[in-house]
Amino acid sequence: MTLADLEAKQTQLLHRIARLERLAASSISTSKGGEEVAAESTETRLSKILLSKGVNDFAWKRVPSDYYDRSLENRRQILSASRVEQLCKSIVMVNTQASEDITDCSNPKNSKYYVVVVQYMARLNAESIKNFLYALNDKKVPKKRFNMRLAPEDESLELTGFIHNAVTCIGMQTDIPVIIDEAITKLEEDYFWLGGGEVDLKLGMKTSQFLSAFKPFVVKCS
Repeated sequence: MTLADLEAKQTQLLHRIARLERLAASSISTSKGGEEVAAESTETRLSKILLSKGVNDFAWKRVPSDYYDRSLENRRQILSASRVEQLCKSIVMVNTQASEDITDCSNPKNSKYYVVVVQYMARLNAESIKNFLYALNDKKVPKKRFNMRLAPEDESLELTGFIHNAVTCIGMQTDIPVIIDEAITKLEEDYFWLGGGEVDLKLGMKTSQFLSAFKPFVVKCS
Protein backbone atom coordinates (compact mmCIF):
# COMPACT_ATOMS: atom_id res chain seq x y z
CA MET A 1 0.00 0.00 0.00
CA THR A 2 1.39 3.41 -0.98
CA LEU A 3 1.62 6.47 1.23
CA ALA A 4 -1.11 8.11 -0.83
CA ASP A 5 -3.40 5.11 -0.17
CA LEU A 6 -2.72 5.34 3.57
CA GLU A 7 -3.45 9.08 3.59
CA ALA A 8 -6.69 8.50 1.69
CA LYS A 9 -7.80 5.86 4.20
CA GLN A 10 -6.88 8.16 7.08
CA THR A 11 -8.96 10.98 5.59
CA GLN A 12 -11.93 8.64 5.11
CA LEU A 13 -11.62 7.49 8.73
CA LEU A 14 -11.51 11.07 9.98
CA HIS A 15 -14.67 11.89 8.02
CA ARG A 16 -16.43 8.87 9.59
CA ILE A 17 -15.31 9.95 13.06
CA ALA A 18 -16.55 13.50 12.43
CA ARG A 19 -19.94 12.21 11.27
CA LEU A 20 -20.20 10.00 14.36
CA GLU A 21 -19.31 12.94 16.59
CA ARG A 22 -22.06 15.05 15.00
CA LEU A 23 -24.56 12.24 15.48
CA ALA A 24 -23.50 11.83 19.10
CA ALA A 25 -23.71 15.56 19.71
CA SER A 26 -27.20 15.74 18.23
CA SER A 27 -28.38 12.95 20.53
CA ILE A 28 -26.97 14.46 23.72
CA SER A 29 -29.27 16.69 25.71
CA THR A 30 -29.03 18.53 28.99
CA SER A 31 -31.65 19.28 31.57
CA LYS A 32 -32.59 22.93 32.14
CA GLY A 33 -35.50 23.76 34.39
CA GLY A 34 -36.91 20.29 33.87
CA GLU A 35 -36.84 20.65 30.09
CA GLU A 36 -34.60 18.74 27.71
CA VAL A 37 -32.32 21.06 25.72
CA ALA A 38 -30.52 19.76 22.63
CA ALA A 39 -26.74 20.11 22.46
CA GLU A 40 -25.47 23.12 20.52
CA SER A 41 -23.97 22.44 17.10
CA THR A 42 -20.42 23.51 16.23
CA GLU A 43 -21.74 25.98 13.68
CA THR A 44 -24.09 27.60 16.19
CA ARG A 45 -21.48 27.79 18.95
CA LEU A 46 -18.82 29.35 16.76
CA SER A 47 -21.31 31.72 15.12
CA LYS A 48 -22.21 33.07 18.56
CA ILE A 49 -18.53 33.67 19.31
CA LEU A 50 -18.02 35.51 16.03
CA LEU A 51 -21.10 37.70 16.47
CA SER A 52 -20.22 38.50 20.07
CA LYS A 53 -16.87 39.83 18.87
CA GLY A 54 -18.36 41.97 16.13
CA VAL A 55 -17.69 39.64 13.20
CA ASN A 56 -20.88 39.65 11.13
CA ASP A 57 -19.55 39.01 7.63
CA PHE A 58 -18.98 35.26 7.66
CA ALA A 59 -20.33 32.13 5.98
CA TRP A 60 -20.45 28.37 6.52
CA LYS A 61 -20.03 25.70 3.88
CA ARG A 62 -20.41 21.93 4.11
CA VAL A 63 -17.97 20.26 1.74
CA PRO A 64 -17.91 16.77 0.15
CA SER A 65 -16.27 13.92 2.08
CA ASP A 66 -13.46 13.74 -0.50
CA TYR A 67 -12.72 17.47 -0.19
CA TYR A 68 -9.09 16.93 0.82
CA ASP A 69 -8.52 14.55 -2.09
CA ARG A 70 -9.36 17.34 -4.52
CA SER A 71 -7.11 19.99 -6.02
CA LEU A 72 -6.95 23.47 -4.52
CA GLU A 73 -8.69 24.83 -7.60
CA ASN A 74 -11.56 22.40 -7.12
CA ARG A 75 -11.80 23.30 -3.44
CA ARG A 76 -11.91 26.96 -4.43
CA GLN A 77 -14.87 26.25 -6.68
CA ILE A 78 -16.67 24.35 -3.92
CA LEU A 79 -16.28 27.33 -1.58
CA SER A 80 -17.03 29.87 -4.33
CA ALA A 81 -13.83 31.69 -3.38
CA SER A 82 -12.36 34.19 -5.84
CA ARG A 83 -8.95 32.50 -5.84
CA VAL A 84 -7.01 29.71 -4.13
CA GLU A 85 -4.97 32.17 -2.09
CA GLN A 86 -8.06 32.63 0.10
CA LEU A 87 -8.00 28.97 1.20
CA CYS A 88 -6.23 28.75 4.55
CA LYS A 89 -5.59 26.35 7.44
CA SER A 90 -4.93 26.66 11.17
CA ILE A 91 -1.83 24.84 12.41
CA VAL A 92 -0.96 24.26 16.07
CA MET A 93 2.76 24.76 16.63
CA VAL A 94 4.81 24.05 19.74
CA ASN A 95 7.98 25.72 20.92
CA THR A 96 10.15 22.68 21.58
CA GLN A 97 12.96 24.75 23.09
CA ALA A 98 10.89 26.82 25.51
CA SER A 99 12.21 27.17 29.06
CA GLU A 100 10.95 24.55 31.52
CA ASP A 101 8.75 27.14 33.20
CA ILE A 102 6.95 27.87 29.91
CA THR A 103 4.30 25.14 29.85
CA ASP A 104 1.11 26.86 28.73
CA CYS A 105 -0.30 29.78 26.73
CA SER A 106 -0.68 32.32 29.53
CA ASN A 107 1.93 34.66 28.04
CA PRO A 108 1.06 35.48 24.40
CA LYS A 109 4.54 36.91 23.82
CA ASN A 110 6.28 33.75 24.96
CA SER A 111 3.78 30.91 24.73
CA LYS A 112 4.44 27.19 24.61
CA TYR A 113 1.98 26.92 21.74
CA TYR A 114 0.75 29.11 18.88
CA VAL A 115 -1.91 28.62 16.23
CA VAL A 116 -0.66 29.75 12.84
CA VAL A 117 -3.12 30.61 10.06
CA VAL A 118 -1.46 30.19 6.68
CA GLN A 119 -2.54 29.72 3.06
CA TYR A 120 -2.71 26.16 1.74
CA MET A 121 -0.63 27.17 -1.25
CA ALA A 122 2.08 28.75 0.92
CA ARG A 123 5.12 27.17 2.51
CA LEU A 124 5.34 27.99 6.20
CA ASN A 125 8.65 29.50 7.29
CA ALA A 126 9.17 28.54 10.94
CA GLU A 127 12.37 30.55 11.06
CA SER A 128 10.38 33.75 10.41
CA ILE A 129 8.13 32.97 13.37
CA LYS A 130 11.20 32.33 15.51
CA ASN A 131 12.67 35.69 14.56
CA PHE A 132 9.35 37.43 15.21
CA LEU A 133 9.01 35.97 18.71
CA TYR A 134 12.61 36.82 19.50
CA ALA A 135 11.97 40.46 18.55
CA LEU A 136 8.58 40.45 20.32
CA ASN A 137 10.40 39.66 23.57
CA ASP A 138 12.78 42.59 22.99
CA LYS A 139 15.57 40.07 22.37
CA LYS A 140 15.68 39.40 26.12
CA VAL A 141 14.90 35.71 25.64
CA PRO A 142 17.78 33.87 23.93
CA LYS A 143 16.97 33.05 20.31
CA LYS A 144 17.86 29.41 20.97
CA ARG A 145 14.78 29.28 23.21
CA PHE A 146 12.51 29.51 20.15
CA ASN A 147 12.09 26.48 17.91
CA MET A 148 8.62 26.21 16.42
CA ARG A 149 7.50 22.81 15.19
CA LEU A 150 4.18 21.20 14.26
CA ALA A 151 2.49 19.99 17.44
CA PRO A 152 1.60 16.27 17.65
CA GLU A 153 -2.02 15.56 16.71
CA ASP A 154 -2.94 14.41 20.22
CA GLU A 155 -1.68 17.69 21.71
CA SER A 156 -3.46 19.69 19.02
CA LEU A 157 -6.73 17.88 19.78
CA GLU A 158 -6.35 18.37 23.52
CA LEU A 159 -5.61 22.08 23.16
CA THR A 160 -8.17 23.00 20.51
CA GLY A 161 -10.88 20.37 20.85
CA PHE A 162 -10.78 19.86 17.08
CA ILE A 163 -9.53 16.82 15.18
CA HIS A 164 -7.14 16.81 12.22
CA ASN A 165 -8.45 18.75 9.20
CA ALA A 166 -11.07 20.39 11.42
CA VAL A 167 -8.84 22.73 13.44
CA THR A 168 -9.92 26.35 13.55
CA CYS A 169 -8.62 29.26 15.61
CA ILE A 170 -12.18 30.18 16.64
CA GLY A 171 -13.65 28.72 19.83
CA MET A 172 -10.68 26.60 20.87
CA GLN A 173 -10.71 24.85 24.25
CA THR A 174 -7.50 26.67 25.14
CA ASP A 175 -6.86 30.36 24.58
CA ILE A 176 -3.86 29.85 22.27
CA PRO A 177 -2.20 32.96 20.79
CA VAL A 178 -2.90 33.25 17.06
CA ILE A 179 -0.46 34.20 14.31
CA ILE A 180 -1.78 34.98 10.84
CA ASP A 181 0.45 35.12 7.80
CA GLU A 182 0.79 38.66 6.49
CA ALA A 183 0.02 37.46 2.95
CA ILE A 184 -3.58 36.68 3.97
CA THR A 185 -4.12 40.19 5.29
CA LYS A 186 -2.96 41.67 1.99
CA LEU A 187 -5.47 39.84 -0.21
CA GLU A 188 -7.57 42.41 -2.07
CA GLU A 189 -10.73 40.40 -1.45
CA ASP A 190 -10.46 41.01 2.34
CA TYR A 191 -11.93 37.53 2.81
CA PHE A 192 -10.47 34.11 3.63
CA TRP A 193 -11.59 30.55 4.34
CA LEU A 194 -10.39 28.16 7.04
CA GLY A 195 -11.50 25.08 8.94
CA GLY A 196 -14.81 25.27 10.76
CA GLY A 197 -14.39 22.86 13.67
CA GLU A 198 -15.50 19.76 11.75
CA VAL A 199 -13.72 17.95 8.92
CA ASP A 200 -16.38 18.77 6.34
CA LEU A 201 -17.29 22.23 7.66
CA LYS A 202 -15.51 25.34 6.37
CA LEU A 203 -15.73 28.90 7.64
CA GLY A 204 -15.23 32.02 5.54
CA MET A 205 -15.02 35.52 6.97
CA LYS A 206 -13.98 39.08 6.31
CA THR A 207 -10.28 39.38 7.09
CA SER A 208 -10.44 42.92 8.48
CA GLN A 209 -13.20 41.90 10.92
CA PHE A 210 -11.19 38.87 12.02
CA LEU A 211 -8.14 41.03 12.68
CA SER A 212 -10.16 43.57 14.66
CA ALA A 213 -12.00 40.95 16.72
CA PHE A 214 -9.24 38.46 17.55
CA LYS A 215 -6.17 40.69 17.26
CA PRO A 216 -3.77 38.00 16.07
CA PHE A 217 -0.09 38.62 15.54
CA VAL A 218 0.44 39.45 11.86
CA VAL A 219 3.70 37.88 10.72
CA LYS A 220 5.33 37.42 7.34
CA CYS A 221 5.84 33.68 7.73
CA SER A 222 5.60 32.19 4.25
